[in-house]
Amino acid sequence: MKTLRSMKIVDFLQDKKYCSIKELLDHFDVSPATIHRDVCDLARRKLIQKVRGGIAIVQDSPAQKAQPAIAGFAARIENNVAQKTVIAEKAVASIRDDDAVFLDSSTTSLHLAQRIQKAHFSRLTMITNSVLIMQEFHRFPSHFYLISLGGNFSSQLNSFLGKAAIEHLRRLRVSKAFVSGVGITQEGLFTYHEGHAEFLQEVLSVSEENCLLLDSSKFNRAGSFSICPLSSIDVMFSDATPPEYVRQNMEVCV
Repeated sequence: MKTLRSMKIVDFLQDKKYCSIKELLDHFDVSPATIHRDVCDLARRKLIQKVRGGIAIVQDSPAQKAQPAIAGFAARIENNVAQKTVIAEKAVASIRDDDAVFLDSSTTSLHLAQRIQKAHFSRLTMITNSVLIMQEFHRFPSHFYLISLGGNFSSQLNSFLGKAAIEHLRRLRVSKAFVSGVGITQEGLFTYHEGHAEFLQEVLSVSEENCLLLDSSKFNRAGSFSICPLSSIDVMFSDATPPEYVRQNMEVCV
């Protein structure tokens, strides 16, 4: 996907400060025309500088300032891809025509969005605060409907949070919410970001059915902020059987 590749180009450049077009072609294994379009787009947005034969970092650019967040998000996209693909396959089977589906900004929800794109739904409404899902929506069939939630942008989560996003959410019907977190314990689902916890708490309160997308690497892991107790989740989609305390509190699909 172009958006993900652009993030990776910026991340790749941070370590080198300069790289040639040939290096980009070899590293990303795409056509010269594709790299040319990506480079022109990044230069137009002042995230990189075009120089003879290649590209260079722009000192004090937005890309430099946002580099830790970009690198962190890009790394999460590459983690546990096989597990996330399995989870997405299971989760898409629970969606029905005419559902109003919320997808959060997790990388597992991004995999689910890609799977939904290929599914044969006659009509579906998607609601999201994820920038990547918003940017990729042009690939979806024309009979899909997207509602994007604006608000305060979080570069760490690549999503919109805050009061504006919550107020917009409260005006919507959500038949199914698909959310994730950094980990789950007997105390519940966790994240490392307070604003993220507050936003997902609102999502779970308005949704008719709450679905958790969580790969097995996150079992028995806690974060700084609680999103919800186990009783707030209706069904978990995972790549492996979760601990007994999870199975006692929700339906599990593995």
